[in-house]
Amino acid sequence: MNIAQARVEFGDFQTPKSLAQSVCDCLARRQVAPATIIEPTCGVGAFLLESLKAFPDAGRALGFDINAMYVASCRQSIADAGHESRCQVAEADFFQTDWPELLDSTAGPLLVIGNPPWVTNSALGAIGSSNLPAKSNFQGRKGLDALMGKSNFDISEWMLLRLLEWLSGRDATMAMLCKTAVARKVLRHAWKHELQIRRAEIHRIDAAADFGAAVDACLFVCFMQPGTRSRDCDTYESLGDASRQRTIGYQEGRLIADVDLYQRWQELAGPSSRRWRSGVKHDCAKVMELAQSPEGLTNGLGESVEIESEYLYPLLKSSDVAKRPSEPPKRWMIVTQTQVGADTSVIETSAPKTWAYLTAHADRLDARGSSIYRKRPRYSVFGVGGYTFAPWKVAISGFYKSLSFAVVGPHQGRPVVFDDTIYAIGCETEREARLLHRMLMSDEAQEFYASLIFWDAKRPITAELLATLSLDQLATALAIESDFREVCEQNPWTTVAPRSAPSPCLDTAKRLV
Repeated sequence: MNIAQARVEFGDFQTPKSLAQSVCDCLARRQVAPATIIEPTCGVGAFLLESLKAFPDAGRALGFDINAMYVASCRQSIADAGHESRCQVAEADFFQTDWPELLDSTAGPLLVIGNPPWVTNSALGAIGSSNLPAKSNFQGRKGLDALMGKSNFDISEWMLLRLLEWLSGRDATMAMLCKTAVARKVLRHAWKHELQIRRAEIHRIDAAADFGAAVDACLFVCFMQPGTRSRDCDTYESLGDASRQRTIGYQEGRLIADVDLYQRWQELAGPSSRRWRSGVKHDCAKVMELAQSPEGLTNGLGESVEIESEYLYPLLKSSDVAKRPSEPPKRWMIVTQTQVGADTSVIETSAPKTWAYLTAHADRLDARGSSIYRKRPRYSVFGVGGYTFAPWKVAISGFYKSLSFAVVGPHQGRPVVFDDTIYAIGCETEREARLLHRMLMSDEAQEFYASLIFWDAKRPITAELLATLSLDQLATALAIESDFREVCEQNPWTTVAPRSAPSPCLDTAKRLV
C-alpha cells in the first residue's frame, strides 16, 4: 500500500500541536476536569500530550492507535515529556476493541478526546480497505434512499455515534474534531434516541489551515451526565469565541439550524398542499443532454445530433436557475418517459431517429452504475411524472447557497425540464407560478427556511427541507388564502381539492408517448 492510499484508508490527518493546545484550552475554560483521559485514535499523540498538560489532576490517560509506528512515536513523546506514570499507549483497532468494558474499568469523570478518520465508507470500499465497521445500513435507510447513495456515511460518524452510546449514562465529556456535517448527523441521532447529553457545543476550526482540507470542520463537544437530555447545541465561530453564534436544536423530529428564528415562524411548519419534486435523473449527461448552437444540436461527445422533437425538452441546470433564470435555455434533454417505469419501446415507432440515437449509445446507457435502473425498461430515467411537463414551474437550485426561487415558463412551446439538482413545483398557469413565487420570496418564508438550512452542507436545499413549509399556512399568514386556494383548485397535483377540468399539461404528456 502506498503512502497516499494509506492516508485515505486511515483518514490520516495528524492534529497539529497548536490546534490540540487550543482545543484543550477551550475545554479547560468550560470547567472540564477529567480523572481519566482517553484518545481512541491517538496517532503520534498530540492530544494526549496537550491534555496531560491542560488537566494535571487527571490521574490516568490511555491512547490507542492501529498504526504501530505511531504508537511507538507516541510512547517516546510521552516518555520525553515525563508522563510515563500517567499515560499508557497501546496498539489497537477501534472496531475490534471492547469499549464498553474498557470504559467500565476507568474512573470518571472521563474525557474522550481526539481526531477520528475523515473518510467515508464508500471511499474505503473503493480501495478494498478492511479498516471498516461491520457492514450494516446502521442509519436505517430504505428503498431508493439507500439505492441512491444516502446510506454512505463517514467513518467518524459511526465512531462518534457508538462512543456517545457507550458514554450515555456516564459522567463524561466527548471532544472530537470532525466535519461539521458529521457533528450534526451525530447530534440528530443522539437527540432522536434520547442519549443522556447535558449540553453540546460546536466550535468551528480552519480545516484548510490546520489540515489542508477544503471542508467545514469543527470541535464537537458533548457534555454527558446521567439523567439529562438536552436538545440544544450552541455554535461558535472559533475555539476562542466566548459568545455563541446561534443555537441549533431538534424539534418535532427535525434538526433546527437556528432555534430562535424557528420559534418565530414555527406556525408555518406542517404538511403542504403542494409537493416539491426533483428534476430528471438520467446519469448519462453526454448522451441525454444536448447543447444548442446555430449549427444544430451537439451531445457531450462532440457529435452532431439530429432527432425528432417529440422526446426533446428545453433544459435548465442549477447554474441557470440560480444565476440566469430569465435567460432562455441553451440545452435540451431527451426525456424517454412520462412516468417512472413507462414502456420505452414505443419510441422505436413514434420517434425512430431518437430510438436509433439511443441504441447507438446503448453501451453508455446500459452501463449506468446506479441499481435504480435494474429491471427497468431500457433507457429509463427517473424523477418524471405529469408534473415534469407542467407548462409553468417555480424552481430553486439545491446546490447554490441562496434562497432564490425562479419562475420558469415554457420555451418554444415546450415545458422546460430540470436536472436532478433542482427542485420545483409544477404550475398550470403563469398566475399560479407568480403567486407561489411571491409567497416563497416573502420575509416570512425566507426566515422560516433560513431557520432550517445549514449552508455548509453539500446540498443545503433539499426537497425534504422545502416540504417543511406549509404553503397553506403561509397563505394564511400573508392573508391571501382565497387567491392561493383558487390557483390550487386549478392544479392537478394539489391535495386541497380535486381539479374540475382535464389538465392541458397531462393531455400534452399523454400525446408524447
